[in-house]
Amino acid sequence: MKYSSHILSQLTATLLKSQNVKHIVISPGSRNAPLTIGFTHDSFFECYSIVDERSAGFFALGIAQQVNHPVALLCTSGSALLNYYPAIAEAYYSEIPLLVLSADRPKQFIGIGDGQTINQEGVFKSHVLFEANLNEHNIESNNRLINQALKISIQNKGPIHINIPFNEPLYGIENSLSVIPKTLEIQTPTFPSVDLSRYKYEWEKSKKKLVIIGVGAPGLLNPAMIDSLATDPSVLVMTETTSNTHHPKFIYGIDNLIVPLNNDEFENLKPEIVVTIGGLIVSKKIKAFLRQFKPNQHWHVGYTRANDTFFVLDKRFTLSLDEFFNSFIKSFDISTASNYESTWLNVFKYRESRHNEYLSSLDFCDLKVYEILIKNLPQNINLQLSNSTSVRYTQLFNLDSSIKVFCNRGTSGIDGSTSTAIGAAIVNKDQTIFITGDLSFFYDSNAFWNNYIPASFRVIIVNNSGGGIFRILPGNKGADYYDIFFETTHNLNASNLCEMHGVGYQSASSTNELKEKLQHFFQPSNTPMLLEIFTPKDLNDYYLLEYLKFLS
Repeated sequence: MKYSSHILSQLTATLLKSQNVKHIVISPGSRNAPLTIGFTHDSFFECYSIVDERSAGFFALGIAQQVNHPVALLCTSGSALLNYYPAIAEAYYSEIPLLVLSADRPKQFIGIGDGQTINQEGVFKSHVLFEANLNEHNIESNNRLINQALKISIQNKGPIHINIPFNEPLYGIENSLSVIPKTLEIQTPTFPSVDLSRYKYEWEKSKKKLVIIGVGAPGLLNPAMIDSLATDPSVLVMTETTSNTHHPKFIYGIDNLIVPLNNDEFENLKPEIVVTIGGLIVSKKIKAFLRQFKPNQHWHVGYTRANDTFFVLDKRFTLSLDEFFNSFIKSFDISTASNYESTWLNVFKYRESRHNEYLSSLDFCDLKVYEILIKNLPQNINLQLSNSTSVRYTQLFNLDSSIKVFCNRGTSGIDGSTSTAIGAAIVNKDQTIFITGDLSFFYDSNAFWNNYIPASFRVIIVNNSGGGIFRILPGNKGADYYDIFFETTHNLNASNLCEMHGVGYQSASSTNELKEKLQHFFQPSNTPMLLEIFTPKDLNDYYLLEYLKFLS
């Protein structure tokens, strides 16, 4: 095996290997050559070359999202590092482990006018869990800092930044290690025990309990826990598409249920206790409802960050969900008499019938497209969704429980959805299908600039010629500036981009054409495939708003 002659490269690569950090996403450069040599000369590491650092950041995030373990990002010095920031912010708020390794010039060359130099120390301080600035002359300190960074990223699930200065020459290679790193055994974090007696009493006496499940990995709740929640008549469970949690008695379409409600109905729905599970919540409607009609208590369960989303958070239970429900809900012998669940399940059943009635005769538009797509998705796929229209439309439908759903909801940005989906596709044995809007897709078009896209990868673009979501929001749509500065109307299509990157291209502009294309679109092929669906931009908002009225 070959090693870089730089001790910091040897130290970093060896310590990452000791913690099974296998995936290394490298953006080519010169100053990072010692680390590139260290990683690419060891067959343990899976190395990927992604030129565009912004795309590389989200590509790495997609891998980490799937493997649930740190993935390393490596770039040269200067502004290259700043292009990682959107992915780092997403990783921070989505609690995804990323190791950002930035090469730098030694301190004496910073601030004197040398090329590719910026102040790299502390550049991400608001959005990383830990940062370290190494010094080639203090091996013991460097060893400790790298171990500490790895421990924090693994245990706390988030991004860290290690800034590593390298003197020239940069390309030296040795046959053996010059330093023997001291590895660290990283233990599963422990939390103090919690006295649940008070909360058991509060839960038992409450007749209206609302459980909301936000972003969650598949298997977030085990089947026994799901059944336990579903059989309590005083508990109403609301899930989101990104929760990856399903049960016939769980309400999957939160907005479908609550959009038509009036104030009296909101008062009846208002819970005494809200329990949140998992990560961030997509639905703006549920947030607005619970901020106005505040529950008496809000509890959050799990190791994830507890957000005071409704401004009444008063307890975070740092327990696993199994621990909480086994010692808490399942310990009750008395089932609270309540019609809370049954009342709102009946309302939701009515909403479903209205949903189906409206869609049965709907003209071709965004909403109709999503109905067709959801019905035709294969089972057992990895479904990636972009922000913002794609995830919100999908929330209106009931997905097959075998489909695993992911979306960058940490910051809810459109900037790296395609790159994330491609990164996820590389390490997931199931087929990855990515549904996106036109602005999100074109914004991240450099996502195709790599050699790693699996032939099974599928992209579906719903192209409504601009930011269609803005037509639904309040605003003066007749103003001269609206099309340019809000909706950003355009006439682009993805055909030439697909030709340039060797991606198969298809398009559809009607209900019948879309159904015909979908019959074969997901089948095996020699190249990745993209289907672009063109919808009428001036009608999409009308049909959606009419749909929401019709539900009542």
